[in-house]
Amino acid sequence: MSHPELSETYACTPSTERGRGILISGDSKSNSILYTNARSVVMMNLQNPLQVSVYGEHAYPATVARFSPNGEWVASADVSGTVRIWGTRNEFVLKKEFRVLSGRIDDLQWSSDGIRIVACGDAKGNSFVRAFMWDSGTNVGEFDGHSRRVLSCAYKPTRPFRIVTCGEDFLVNFYEGPPFRFKQSHRDHSNFVNCVRYSPDGNKFLTVSSDKKGIIFDGKTGEKIGELSSEGGHTGSIYAVSWSPDGKQVLTVSADKSAKVWDISEDNNGKVKKTLKSPVSGGIEDMLVGCLWLNDYLVTVSLVMMA
Repeated sequence: MSHPELSETYACTPSTERGRGILISGDSKSNSILYTNARSVVMMNLQNPLQVSVYGEHAYPATVARFSPNGEWVASADVSGTVRIWGTRNEFVLKKEFRVLSGRIDDLQWSSDGIRIVACGDAKGNSFVRAFMWDSGTNVGEFDGHSRRVLSCAYKPTRPFRIVTCGEDFLVNFYEGPPFRFKQSHRDHSNFVNCVRYSPDGNKFLTVSSDKKGIIFDGKTGEKIGELSSEGGHTGSIYAVSWSPDGKQVLTVSADKSAKVWDISEDNNGKVKKTLKSPVSGGIEDMLVGCLWLNDYLVTVSLVMMA
């Protein structure tokens, strides 16, 4: 009698939670994406999904991970507020470890020169955001202005550098630096602001919210310059946004179980170009909570699967 043989092993999907977005990231040079599940960070190649590496050194459940700009390092964070920086080669050698916040880290971003990292999340008091030098942990600014958990942050990829944060207090805060200081706050959203992302050229950034809106801001001044159209727009909370490589389109995902591709016009407004929906049941499990536009790949994450 022949025995069954294991032919293929696929990676687990990201950990998800109803009503919360998850923020996945990628490396355009290698076509690899990063996401977390329990205490593990999963690195998967989109061209060959069987090419998977797993980093399992966090002592607590991991929440978010980002490649450095050169793709040689990963900064990953967990619910204890710890950031670990480790190499993508040579058996994931740990370079640095810092306790960044007193609570869960929800998002982090590298500066485009690979020198600094900004992280945000939940904490005691009002210390919901911190930016630091990746090699020493030295603070590079103060981030006043938030009163509740900060769900997402973005680092302007071009000079002059800026940092934008957003969260459960419905605010979008704008900081200039380094060293970073509070510049202005926007109250254009009427619910949790779940994700903020800069365009690749740094000229604009976009925020998405549980109020079903997407708002576009000037990347240098922080002033509001446009919106995603409500015509054909999402009918549920928008949890994540990702820019196309050329900065002319964005991908969004929502609790309405759809993903949408938007054209961003020269007058900085967004119009729906295409709506993507799950071909299966359409139940609660098909709510989309994460997305990434990486080269020619559009990645979406529902409560139960990744596509």
